[in-house]
Amino acid sequence: MKILVVGKAGQVAQSLIAATKPCGAEIIAFGRPKLDLANAETIGAVFEEVVPDLIVNAAAYTDVDKAVSDPDAAFLINAAGPQRLSEECARRSVPLIHLSTDYVFDGSKTGFYNEEDPVAPLGIYGLSKLTGERHVAAACPHHVILRTSWVYSSYGRNFVKTMLRLAESRSELSIVDDQRGNPTYAAHLADAILAIAGRLVEGDGGAVHWGTYHVAGIGEATWCELAREVFRQSAEGGGPTATVRAIATADYPTPAERPSNSRLDCSKFEADYGLRLPDWRVGVTACVRDLIAST
Repeated sequence: MKILVVGKAGQVAQSLIAATKPCGAEIIAFGRPKLDLANAETIGAVFEEVVPDLIVNAAAYTDVDKAVSDPDAAFLINAAGPQRLSEECARRSVPLIHLSTDYVFDGSKTGFYNEEDPVAPLGIYGLSKLTGERHVAAACPHHVILRTSWVYSSYGRNFVKTMLRLAESRSELSIVDDQRGNPTYAAHLADAILAIAGRLVEGDGGAVHWGTYHVAGIGEATWCELAREVFRQSAEGGGPTATVRAIATADYPTPAERPSNSRLDCSKFEADYGLRLPDWRVGVTACVRDLIAST
């Protein structure tokens, strides 16, 4: 099975590349300029060169705050790009797995969000990702949209790496404690993507399900709770630590508004595909140990 990953430098793309080493799938990952979602010609050229069995779109504009001042860039990558990609997938009958976000919700629900709940993004980032979802669903019948949340890994920039970096020079950190979500280890997400990819390519009867799914680390946390778990694991491994002081969102103003609750109900994915990501703390343990070992 040949899988083309769009967005080579991202956390999920790098985790997919690493995850395939012990298995039979061939991962071919490209980013700009060779594969530029803003340039339809590069999409077609890469399809011709690779002839993939399946596409994973892991490319995204993820700077939530910068999107406020640069909406054109956010919509180009998160909406227009997926539209071009999904049209090419449909034309060539290639299934598409497209990654999306918990930020399509406004956070007003008291419980976990399921796939049928109304979407109402609070900012440009969430709106651009929601628009991309809609383009994919409209253009490509054979699609799986995976909404995930609070992704971290040993690659790129993310919350876990930021906490460890800041702890090297600061003894106390003030972290928001009134936003709740599902921290998700990119390696666990990559394993789930690969597990369903084979079914989508082979068309394994009733095991194939198209549409939108929530896939995230099991359990919930605030950013403050996540930070404390990072430092607990870091302390056990001899890495940097800091005291975490809980603050409110209002005490840490940002250009973009964020949902106070973006917890995702992943039971539909488990029911249809029989897969469940590990508890978010398991991922933190693995990620922190990997980061400490690499320093």
